[in-house]
Amino acid sequence: MPLNELEEEYEPPIWPAFGDLMACLFGLFVLFFVWTVMGQVVLDRDLARERASLAAVNTRVSTLESALAGPLASGLITLVDGRIGIRGALLFESNDAGLRREGKRLLEQLAPPLLTFLQQHDLVLMVSGYTDDQQLKGNGEYEDNWELSAQRALTVTRALTRAGIPPEALIAAGLGEHHPIVENDSEESRAKNRRVEIAPVPKPKSFSVRRSEQSEPKASGL
Repeated sequence: MPLNELEEEYEPPIWPAFGDLMACLFGLFVLFFVWTVMGQVVLDRDLARERASLAAVNTRVSTLESALAGPLASGLITLVDGRIGIRGALLFESNDAGLRREGKRLLEQLAPPLLTFLQQHDLVLMVSGYTDDQQLKGNGEYEDNWELSAQRALTVTRALTRAGIPPEALIAAGLGEHHPIVENDSEESRAKNRRVEIAPVPKPKSFSVRRSEQSEPKASGL
């Protein structure tokens, strides 16, 4: 029998190879399907966490707004995104960090509801001082706006402490003129930028230092 006739007679069937190919394709499809399902599960879980976190934030803001209803209604403070804003002119004289009498009364009024709020939530208060972009004039007590804003934040922080808020529940920060809320293009705008903000923030991670017992050095015996 000629060789070419033998090759045609014993030509291997293609169906087993086709079946293997289909099995591989099906396996890849299953892998992609499982990967897609797992990705959707992770996405749904993350979305649920974000919704829960947003709901908790909204609840805290509503609680804070209710607690500060009096000062808010009188216009002495503002509350935007959970941040309490106080005009600098209400708290301090120009280029000074000494607390005015009106400012002292306001902080004493704010302290009790803020303390209650902190007791209900695992948060602390960050007190931030801000100035406008005008440079300090003359040879004053403060070198620049940064130093002035930091001292004003410290003044408010200490006043809140004296009014009953624990020191460990307060953080002070001075940001100078570097974070305005409006353009410093008029006296009215600069007055808005001269402010102190009080905002609830997560507690910093605490740490403890364990001191090892120190023993007197022993004689080497040499």
